[in-house]
Amino acid sequence: MNKLSRRTFATSLLATTTLAACGNGVGSSGPAEIDARTDATLNFLYSTYPGTQNLAARAAGILVMPLVTAAGLGVGGSYGRGALRIGATTVDYYSATSLSGGLQIGVAQSSQVLFFMTQEALLNFRQSDGWAAGADVEYAISDQGETLSAQTTTSLSPVIAVIFAQTGLRVGATLEGIKYTRIIP
Repeated sequence: MNKLSRRTFATSLLATTTLAACGNGVGSSGPAEIDARTDATLNFLYSTYPGTQNLAARAAGILVMPLVTAAGLGVGGSYGRGALRIGATTVDYYSATSLSGGLQIGVAQSSQVLFFMTQEALLNFRQSDGWAAGADVEYAISDQGETLSAQTTTSLSPVIAVIFAQTGLRVGATLEGIKYTRIIP
């Protein structure tokens, strides 16, 4: 009984991903809940990493993903929902999804905020059918606010992603390759 069948593996992965997605806004009551989570996430970000307030003031737009859940056991994926803000106004809602394969195991959750530093980067994002984070995104991942501030405010990248409030443990997966798609909640 030490062997894990394909059916058991697939069922376990599906159950893990489904349970992890439950706290992710899947099936939430709609835009009001996403906006409330977005506000709370931004408040936490600004109070924990004060330097990001200057970054937000310079950004053409901000995509806030309050909770992105990633799970994997050989095959993995992630999902989250959030809002695109221009100034203080929500203009669209987006989902973030990814799928990965390889040597990985675990479940993790994080908050993600993408700062679009140029009008061109924001326009490209909004006009795409599905935008994949790639080489034009600089990731700033840190537990120390001062280091995060220095990394992000001196960057010349068109898009800066700040990943914070991480919980759980997932080994062997990266944040690259996340696809953002406009949704109607």
